[in-house]
Amino acid sequence: MAATRRLVLLFGGRSAEHDVSCVTAAHVLAAADASRYDVVPVGIDRQGRWVRAEAAPGRLTAEGPAVQPADVLGEPDTVAFPVLHGPFGEDGTAQGLLEMMGVPYVGTGVLGSALCMDKAMAKDAAAAHGIRQVRHLAFRDVDLEGDLDGIMGRAAEHLSLPVFVKPANLGSSVGVTRATDVGELAAAVKLALGYDEWVVVEEAVTAREIECGVLGYGRLRASVPGEIRPSHDFYDYDDKYADGAADLLVPAPLPPEVTEEVRRLAVTAATALRVDGMARVDFFYEEQGRGLLLNEINTIPGFTPISMYPKMWAATGVPYGRLIDELVDAGLARHRNRAERYGRSRTSG
Repeated sequence: MAATRRLVLLFGGRSAEHDVSCVTAAHVLAAADASRYDVVPVGIDRQGRWVRAEAAPGRLTAEGPAVQPADVLGEPDTVAFPVLHGPFGEDGTAQGLLEMMGVPYVGTGVLGSALCMDKAMAKDAAAAHGIRQVRHLAFRDVDLEGDLDGIMGRAAEHLSLPVFVKPANLGSSVGVTRATDVGELAAAVKLALGYDEWVVVEEAVTAREIECGVLGYGRLRASVPGEIRPSHDFYDYDDKYADGAADLLVPAPLPPEVTEEVRRLAVTAATALRVDGMARVDFFYEEQGRGLLLNEINTIPGFTPISMYPKMWAATGVPYGRLIDELVDAGLARHRNRAERYGRSRTSG
């Protein structure tokens, strides 16, 4: 790795997770080793305009003079670090732009990003690999027109109440609702459809919430797992980013054999869904029932001080600053590997 590499930090974005992305970016900016990286924060505002952002102490916003992507990404020895949570960033769109421009970048590639972002398709792919999950149904907006209440009544019978309703292509618990009767279920679906044209309805389970980080390129490795004990009915937006009242236990208090099973399944699931670079793999653990059930995979997990992904890697022996280094190294390794096959490279790495 060069002594100083230009690291373009892409944050903000057009999704409902814009503010979360700004918080994440501020912490990555503060933690990046200034002797190794020239960090250039580039914000994307809510209208999709790219700006050269200016950081204030502990704060970063997608505001500043407008720039063109080619201007900020076109310089030699540039690596992009996207922390664009949600659609238009975590879903493969930003990754596709960077691939087209030949720019190395941190995190999962186009296919894995798109697949993991869409909860409905991710569940289908995981099921095809025999990975156990909670029971669920997926609906598209056009399929619900005219008979929402009737369809939700049948969904409630199939899954049993209560259930959780989620926009298929969003994260950070935005738009997620717990429904205990058919009326609440229909209202929850309407809310979720305000964020996405696809919604996922899942059975509610009595289970522990276990998470595990994966890291690397080629052969992923897994962190020690962590456990979330929410302060509310579920691990919602406030627990994640506002009051931080949830208990985050790292390492998770699990028997050794369950810990190893979590780590093994995290790598198995991430590999099946074409993840590389980084991801946080979330499970439900039914101790007296079905055991470990895959919930979802987040390819751009939060990096705030109360976020699980950096906490789990710190407990595994990879502190925050070194975690950034390893993510950059993994992105460069993927870029070199692909460049050998497609005949293009923007960096000597």
